[in-house]
Amino acid sequence: MYKELDRITVNPNLCMGQATIRGMRITVSFILKLLASDMSVEEILAAYPELEKEDILQAIQYNLLIKI
Repeated sequence: MYKELDRITVNPNLCMGQATIRGMRITVSFILKLLASDMSVEEILAAYPELEKEDILQAIQYNLLIKI
């Protein structure tokens, strides 16, 4: 995994092997769907306080590199 994507984890035993944020049950694809539904980063962070801004930024970067 790229060093700059150290918050993105893939575990075949978690969320059916989808990329997740720091091993939580929050997938990269879920974050991307929230953003696509016009939620702002601030709104996502308020709704999911366990997330940090860097988690969302890395989810976007992961999408650009992997093309989910």
